[in-house]
Amino acid sequence: MMKKINEAVAFIREQYNEKPAVGIVLGSGLGSFTSEIDVVKEIPYNAIPHFPVSTVEGHSGKLIFGKLSGKNVVCMAGRFHYYEGYSTPEVVFPIRVMKFLGIGPY
Repeated sequence: MMKKINEAVAFIREQYNEKPAVGIVLGSGLGSFTSEIDVVKEIPYNAIPHFPVSTVEGHSGKLIFGKLSGKNVVCMAGRFHYYEGYSTPEVVFPIRVMKFLGIGPY
């Protein structure tokens, strides 16, 4: 699992190298929240190695990097569910990736 996480993190850092302080996970009905973020970079999930792809309608399926209230953030525009056929490790994979990108408790 760590090899997959490291590969995903390395790919993302090639695209965007700022360290996010906060991770945000959006789901149904929260897609418009991204308009609050000063977006710097968007990366589609299907471009990130080992990243699951959301199958739920209305989940745009991309990581969004930018600033919100003066903080660097990474936002998951769409999430994954066990009922979509993903295993528990696959469902939590993006959260682990965000942790290794730099988000953490305050």
